[in-house]
Amino acid sequence: MKRILLTAAAIAAGVFVEHPVHAQAAQTIFNTAIPGAVRVAIRENNPNGEPDPRGRIVWVQTVPFETYCKDVLPNEWMPSWSPESLKAGAMAVKMFAWYHHLHPVTIDGFTFDVDNTTNFQAFRYLSGQPETNQAVDAIRNQAFTMPDGSIIELNYRAGYRDSANWQYRNAQKMAQWGSEYWAERGRNYIQILQFYYVDRALKFY
Repeated sequence: MKRILLTAAAIAAGVFVEHPVHAQAAQTIFNTAIPGAVRVAIRENNPNGEPDPRGRIVWVQTVPFETYCKDVLPNEWMPSWSPESLKAGAMAVKMFAWYHHLHPVTIDGFTFDVDNTTNFQAFRYLSGQPETNQAVDAIRNQAFTMPDGSIIELNYRAGYRDSANWQYRNAQKMAQWGSEYWAERGRNYIQILQFYYVDRALKFY
């Protein structure tokens, strides 16, 4: 159904002019290129030397997209975990970054896609590990989206060890510990993703 917008002048004159309101096309993997780079706001460290989610933004670092994913995954998933868990994690990290690249924010005069803290995803430059790098490479040219290919944020939480973490499935979030739980029980990364992100689909681009 088209919405009709009426101007005050048109109403006063008894003339009704129809202005169709066009819905913005959904951003999908079919009409939106994968980012070439991600803008990462670097925040001040806390007294323990770790990036502080409440810290002042010092500068914005531009990082190649795949490098960004490789420098997040070992800081969010344990590199010693099963390969299928790591691939599920790589997909979550990738889609989270892709979504936020399309929805940048500006704070204190800095425009960026994500920061380097758990406000978004824990990023440490050049921290990639062989196991996690391999997981990121394994899902190249793949995306996990809505059935129509719409790019969505894949959220995740730590969850509980040795548990399927069903409560996160109900909230459309993946449990990091849950991904390892299922991998240890023979689930592949697609099955793990499908368990936590209901009504989502694997796509190739």
